[in-house]
Amino acid sequence: MARIVQKFGGTSVGDVERIRNAACRVKREVEAGHEIAVVVSAMAGATNQLVDWTRQISNLHDAREYDVVVSSGEQVTAGLMALALQSLGVNARSWLGWQIPIRTDGVHGKARIESIHTAEIETRFAQAQVAVVAGFQGVGPRGRITTLGRGGSDTSAVALAAALKAERCDIFTDVDGVYTTDPRIVANARKLSRITYEEMLEMASQGARVLQTRSVEMAMNHRVRLQVLSSFSDAPGTLVVDEDEIVEKQVVSGIAYSRDEAKLTVQRVADRPGVAAAIFGPLADNAINVDMIVQNISEDGHTDLTFTVARSDLDRAVAVLEGCRSSLGFYALKPDSNVVKISVIGVGMRSHAGVAQQMFKTLAEKGINIQVISTSEIKVSVLIAAEYTELALRALHTAYGLDAPG
Repeated sequence: MARIVQKFGGTSVGDVERIRNAACRVKREVEAGHEIAVVVSAMAGATNQLVDWTRQISNLHDAREYDVVVSSGEQVTAGLMALALQSLGVNARSWLGWQIPIRTDGVHGKARIESIHTAEIETRFAQAQVAVVAGFQGVGPRGRITTLGRGGSDTSAVALAAALKAERCDIFTDVDGVYTTDPRIVANARKLSRITYEEMLEMASQGARVLQTRSVEMAMNHRVRLQVLSSFSDAPGTLVVDEDEIVEKQVVSGIAYSRDEAKLTVQRVADRPGVAAAIFGPLADNAINVDMIVQNISEDGHTDLTFTVARSDLDRAVAVLEGCRSSLGFYALKPDSNVVKISVIGVGMRSHAGVAQQMFKTLAEKGINIQVISTSEIKVSVLIAAEYTELALRALHTAYGLDAPG
């Protein structure tokens, strides 16, 4: 008998029929003798509707009341899932975040989980009852409902799995696992049977949308084994595990891409100590995150500084720096949103040389110019013009031997 947390995303519970289908999957595990906790998202589109209503009422809404409204989507799904399980003869009860309780800090809209009290769920497990938990929500220090921000239901599921010391956390979604790259672009992409936490964290942070970065980070910190599965097929999924569980490590495990990038060049800024801090300080003060950075060679005491920000932050970044023009003394700002970041990822890079060289050579052979480069221990990222995205992905996928056998 194992203890398993099953999480169903918005598309997996998108309507009543899909909720029934998810309930059948839960029943299958119950009949196998396992202890099951289910974490549910709001039905697909429900949260967006709730957010829209709060904005229609007030653009400058009270964050505490915002959380009351947007957390209600998961409450509906939790109740419906419990009813669906009961109709199948499964003993089940729904739980909201404050009832368990899942305690968080008081940062409404993007709260962080501080503790989960599992005593009552443990008692219900002993009574062979399935706990259906509303994801994305908790309770703050003053007893107010809080929400966990983007990817909150995944985070809820992983945190609950850690608190319950579950054998694994199954994430059911609309894809059947983690692929070497986006199969919608590269037809020869292969599904991975296993991937390390570190690789998945890099894949998620570099654009792969299978799992949210925050939930993978929590799984890695608490050593929660994750499994990504499809709600709509019985195909085997992908296990996200510790590096020790993977015997044969690939040099490159996957290639991710992100279209949510924009490049900004600060032209002819003084090349002197403190200039970088003077540029990036105001951006940080305005909660604008900077990713890739490159500085040109100094000429006549001036240099160009290029960096990337989220595309949605580009206009704000330009406005912030224009407001500092007199103190920074730069010549001009050159924004460019027509870029994409391509990342080659693999724990095998630690022990193999030539990964970056292969990347640069492959892109050069296709006539693709590299604008910015950044690296980490298990990742090489480049910024290229957006129109070359598909060509670059296919060429790199083949170059690293990731294509599925024909």
